Amino acid sequence: MSDSDTSKKSNFIRQIVEADLASGKYAAVHTRFPPEPNGYLHIGHAKSICLNFGIAEDYDGQCNLRFDDTNPHKENLEFVRVIEEDVRWLGYDWEERMLFASDYFGQLHDFAVDLIQRGKAYVCDLTAEETRTYRGTLTEPGRDSPYRERSIDENLDLFARMRAGEFPDGARVLRAKINMASPNINLRDPTIYRIRHGVVHHQTGDEWRIYPMYDFTHCLSDSIEGITHSLCTLEFEDHRPLYDWFLDALETRCHPQQIEFARLNLEYTVLSKRKLTELVDGGHVDSWDDPRMPTIAGLRRRGYTPVSIRNFCERIGVTKADSRVELQILEGCIREDLEAHGPRRLAVLDPLKVVITNYPEGHEEEFEVPNHPQEPSMGERPVPFDRELWIERGDFMEEAPRKFKRLVTGGEVRLRNAYVIRCDEVIKDADGEISELRCSYDPETLGRNPEGRKIKGVIHWVSATHGVSAEVRLYDRLFTAPNPEGDWLEALNPESLTIVKAVVEPALANAEPGERFQFERTGYFCADRHDHAPGRPVFNRTVALRDSWSKIAAKGGN
Repeated sequence: MSDSDTSKKSNFIRQIVEADLASGKYAAVHTRFPPEPNGYLHIGHAKSICLNFGIAEDYDGQCNLRFDDTNPHKENLEFVRVIEEDVRWLGYDWEERMLFASDYFGQLHDFAVDLIQRGKAYVCDLTAEETRTYRGTLTEPGRDSPYRERSIDENLDLFARMRAGEFPDGARVLRAKINMASPNINLRDPTIYRIRHGVVHHQTGDEWRIYPMYDFTHCLSDSIEGITHSLCTLEFEDHRPLYDWFLDALETRCHPQQIEFARLNLEYTVLSKRKLTELVDGGHVDSWDDPRMPTIAGLRRRGYTPVSIRNFCERIGVTKADSRVELQILEGCIREDLEAHGPRRLAVLDPLKVVITNYPEGHEEEFEVPNHPQEPSMGERPVPFDRELWIERGDFMEEAPRKFKRLVTGGEVRLRNAYVIRCDEVIKDADGEISELRCSYDPETLGRNPEGRKIKGVIHWVSATHGVSAEVRLYDRLFTAPNPEGDWLEALNPESLTIVKAVVEPALANAEPGERFQFERTGYFCADRHDHAPGRPVFNRTVALRDSWSKIAAKGGN
């Protein structure tokens, strides 16, 4: 789907929204995207961002960006800043609706007191291990805590002392009083508040000594904000009865509708925030925005565009069925976008020297080359040409199979946008490695094919005199297994990053950080956002071109 295609695939969530609007259940749609600021967002979050903001946008509603910041041990302002940047980069705006769960800490505390007063919450002194034992299993019911029948007054007193910081971490928690025999383990008196000393919250400072749990916070934050459709992934389906229980028990005026959809599982990567944190902390990648990471910041640094990610999310759709999405779908989306919009440039990643022996010494030419062959509006650029050039080492073979359509000893090939050359002599070094090709050119072949001669192929090149040295980072899949599980770190791809010293045409020396190009016949590349600078160009490979020759070579080359 192109960026100009505004059609949207129907899905079960859109059908629910449309039915609710048609019936008058809601006058307008109000959704929210609720990230935890404890890491960078990844491609799975992009699916949720596009869904929540997209639903609001398409039905003239609103979408809040609300940070679920209830665990200050793992959260910080860097993550808040990056999440804001990622959502904006994807093309969405929340106007004045950037909120924090911590904005409601006072109201959430009052809700907890209300539950105690209604006899629906109690302070429990069981240790964490005892709580797990009392909770039961999936096949056996739990047992009531010995503190479950404390009086309302005692619970109010203990909860107030918890807030005042009178008890150490882990000494007491506040639990909802629901049903320890429920077949849904989430309803077995879940914890709703715990004690946290010695932490400074990035929004509330050291005001609080107790912090609410996610299940308690999320539904009430939705209710406070007037959310109509609370969209979340399937792992929260078993939590929906608890979501509804809190809202019903507190008789809130607004009761949002929780709807679950399948999360994104992408081949050759991991999307667990715990595993992504381990990759960063363990030094397996350089940073959260390492271009091998499936984070939105990593994909952006690698050269992905907002359009390509939004198109990817639209293409994979929204369903209730878990599945693993092929990485080729994501790669196909960025190829489509950059094929249409990426300016062309010449770059040689594995240089082999070519000397054109019959080209006049000291002579130079400059060809005006289109920046995009199908988009005249993108203009042209000058490309210098002289007697000495660099070509790709892989574009020459002394003896080649029949389907090799590049340069061979005694054979001819066209230099893209320039002349036809013939390889006359191969120069080797003391180790027998090819160090130079001596060729001749036909000056009558500029811009036209020679009569009576069949030229099988076209190769790219860069002037040896004017070419610019560049660092090129060739990124590949982070894992060798499509579904890394178990000892998942054992599946890390040792060749996920290869750094080469390349030669690029002069126009690339002036590239801006983040600017994207197609390196002709090689792939799509992006000037690195951090390391690229004038005099020190650094390019990241976003994705390779489809390589028909590699398939031929794999079949034997004939």
